[in-house]
Amino acid sequence: MTAAHPSGQPRSLPARADVPREQTWDIEALYATPHAWDAEADALPAAIDALAAHAGKLSSPKALLAYLKAADDQELRLTRFFSYASMTASVDGHDSEAAARRDRANGIAARYSTVTAFFRPELLALDEATITGWLQRPDFADQRVRLERILRSRPHVRSGEVEELLGAVAAPFASERGIHPALANMDLRFGAADGTPVTQGNVDSLVSGPDREVRRQAWENYADAHLAARHAQAAMYATNVRQSVFLARARKYPDAITASLAPDRIPVEVVTTLLDTYRANTPIWHRYWNVRRDWLGLGELREYDVKASLVPPRKVEYAQAVDWIAAGMAPLGEEYVKDLRFGLTEDRWTDYAENDGKRQGAYSNGGGRVKPFIFMTWNGTLASYSTLAHEIGHSMHSLLSMREHPHSVPRYTLFHAEVASNFNQAMVRQHLLKEARAAGDTTLEVAIIEEALGNFHRYFFIMPTLAAFELECYRRIEAGGTLSAPDLMTLTADLLSQGYGDGVTMDRERSGILWAQFSTHLYANFYAYQYATGISAAHQLLEQFGQDEGAARETYLHFLKSGGSLDPIDALREAGVDMLSPEPVEATFRTLEQYVDRLEELVGTDLAGAD
Repeated sequence: MTAAHPSGQPRSLPARADVPREQTWDIEALYATPHAWDAEADALPAAIDALAAHAGKLSSPKALLAYLKAADDQELRLTRFFSYASMTASVDGHDSEAAARRDRANGIAARYSTVTAFFRPELLALDEATITGWLQRPDFADQRVRLERILRSRPHVRSGEVEELLGAVAAPFASERGIHPALANMDLRFGAADGTPVTQGNVDSLVSGPDREVRRQAWENYADAHLAARHAQAAMYATNVRQSVFLARARKYPDAITASLAPDRIPVEVVTTLLDTYRANTPIWHRYWNVRRDWLGLGELREYDVKASLVPPRKVEYAQAVDWIAAGMAPLGEEYVKDLRFGLTEDRWTDYAENDGKRQGAYSNGGGRVKPFIFMTWNGTLASYSTLAHEIGHSMHSLLSMREHPHSVPRYTLFHAEVASNFNQAMVRQHLLKEARAAGDTTLEVAIIEEALGNFHRYFFIMPTLAAFELECYRRIEAGGTLSAPDLMTLTADLLSQGYGDGVTMDRERSGILWAQFSTHLYANFYAYQYATGISAAHQLLEQFGQDEGAARETYLHFLKSGGSLDPIDALREAGVDMLSPEPVEATFRTLEQYVDRLEELVGTDLAGAD
């Protein structure tokens, strides 16, 4: 495996065994050795199978609690077991033993799902008033949230025979979700940009580099590879939509979006309000494209120019980033910062080494209540610092919520999660901008603004666009329509055009294939919008710190500690954020406008120059 310099040029990477230990996570906290994991793999199946003995015996509060306790114990074991397998596979794709562990973990996880499948139908077959009465007992306190959420799904649970059939189609209905990444990551070839092969791993660095011709070639070749497979990709995506519509109807939901949002009790109005408010504020994006064009000294801004660096890259070491994040999060109090710094340094939460075979991307893993873990690759840029700030937001959310609640209380949802991660980025960014201005370091100030706008571009431009695309696709299928490749491309280009205004000269065909470049975000139904709601809630929460820091701190820490004990809309409402109103989205546009205002002030200075 090779990685790329900021220039996009490939270079060799060290083997996993050769990277410094301090740059790797403390995987031994889960299992001391692979042999210990193997021993657990041998023991878990029998322990899981023992849960089947509870089937048909849940008709008393004592019996129900006994099953829940036993299932919780095995689920927690399985979470740690699966985490170890997936984490070791993530850091080294060449490790065949790690790949085998991941496959074995998948099999045992499937076994758990099969063995425990009796629970939900049997619970829902009991008299609802009787169960509601049980939930008032003190010994059910830790189980109440989970059981109440299962009970509210009762209207959408079908007969045993139908449920068995719906369970049987789950795996084949997920097939296209595996086909798309296999196509995109293994079969598509993206050509070269000035002699450098374009890959999934380096395309972002190439399209943000200083050479405009390299940017053009990389962007066009990447789009062209997807265009060459547009009909197959359209067929896959249309299949995914039709399957989701079928499942929503089978469970008696009015439409697919309601079916997707109902488990977390998120009103459809949250999505429509987001999209309506986004569209009303797109002129702020239009201003940004214009100032970017003028800053780069271009006659017209093309899509391969929207990520081009405005100022020279700023080198950032991991230790410097930790100091920045700790200082930026100081308003949350000494205990929060102490835990954060301990995790990022001494306790080795983060695997940030760059090594051969390490997969792309970043994530935070709750670690099965052992400790949080962060997966990323450090490349010494502001983007790396921003990723670390984002992921430690997730990890601190996990830490605080698991201290507050037992494993039986549901974990926070993605809707909750993206608030915490984006909040950390926003708060640290605000601190760094103040420091840069106080020091008169305008270059750093612009670099921080550019990092922010890169983050906004993904979460607050691309994701709302994908959310609008997805909603329209579902509406067309639910109305009896079709989704062909030309349909999808025209829809995407039209939505992008709304966001670009007259600030970007579009290549409509290549722009229109953007939808095909996202696997997770579109094949996990109604997923993309949560990135936009997350960044929106985060910025409204941050504004509260400017009004009353003490009260805002207590409110926000309570949100983190509540974890998944409250539905996300209720948790945010308690924190002073109403996701049914346009205010959170408008708060984020206010921040975006401040960044654009500052760039407009500086566009004529020596910092700006021709591309």
